[in-house]
Amino acid sequence: MTTRRAHTALTFTDEAFAEAMSTSLDLVEERLLKAVDTEQPLLRQSGSHLIRAGGKRFRPMLTLTCAHLGDPNRPNILEAAVALELTHLATLYHDDVMDEALVRRGAPSANARWDNSVAILTGDYLFSQAAQIMADLGTEAVRLQAATFARLVRGQINETMPRPEGIDAVEWHLEILSEKTGSLIATCAKFGAWFGGADDATTAIAEEYGEVIGVAFQIADDIIDIASDASGKTPGTDLLEGVPTLPVLYALADDDPSTARLRELVAGPVAEEDLEETLTLLRASKALEQAKETLHQYQARARTLAASLPEGPARNALADICDYMIERDA
Repeated sequence: MTTRRAHTALTFTDEAFAEAMSTSLDLVEERLLKAVDTEQPLLRQSGSHLIRAGGKRFRPMLTLTCAHLGDPNRPNILEAAVALELTHLATLYHDDVMDEALVRRGAPSANARWDNSVAILTGDYLFSQAAQIMADLGTEAVRLQAATFARLVRGQINETMPRPEGIDAVEWHLEILSEKTGSLIATCAKFGAWFGGADDATTAIAEEYGEVIGVAFQIADDIIDIASDASGKTPGTDLLEGVPTLPVLYALADDDPSTARLRELVAGPVAEEDLEETLTLLRASKALEQAKETLHQYQARARTLAASLPEGPARNALADICDYMIERDA
């Protein structure tokens, strides 16, 4: 059967489902722009900056997909998808200020184009727009979004703090990924199933799937940053910034004398002149293979969860997402 692509790069095997998803994501795009269409000209421009820059729209896609675990035509599904994507976009404005990033999605970051104050206030504005939409979805939706945001912030703070003594570095890192990345994706999946009217057991499985797949996507991105020359992102960006990704943590834990040079290079931010050597050593290292094995474990977990869901287009689409991650990692 001919496959169709939704707005994300992944391919759905069900052509009719892919067409329905593409149509729904077009509506999400319209609602996102409408949410930032304020009379204040600078805020309207800065608020739409990242929306117009594009992106995978993976989070709303997952909400819309999981709605098919129930009735995708029920009310509030589209609104939930928009609110959660606005929440995600808001975090990106704040992340770029924290990281002093100059580029986001191939365009100048808001803090680079304007300044940190504009970027922070724009992120705050997007949070407020998400909260207004959530308020119309009910008290329980607001409570769940607040709990999710608390986890996200906690993960972000933990990433900036020294690792507590007695906790394994990889275990700590994976917990941070669950909080700062997996938590919001889990809520996206949960809201889709919940607003779609799926039963409690199905909704719980969808939520767990979302968290697992969220961590897996972050691990895959970290591997791509090292292993790929064709990802659209300059290889080694995380290394230059000293970001402790999973491959780096595995490299630092390896006490083999033959990897001493690699450990020396990744002990902190990698110097520009050492980047090519570092990438070469990492690509040939056991550490990268260990990171890939961890990714495959998360993929397998996600696939098992998807297989336990009721038969139908949503279950098939969630399995397609697992295949997509394997293709990205290839």
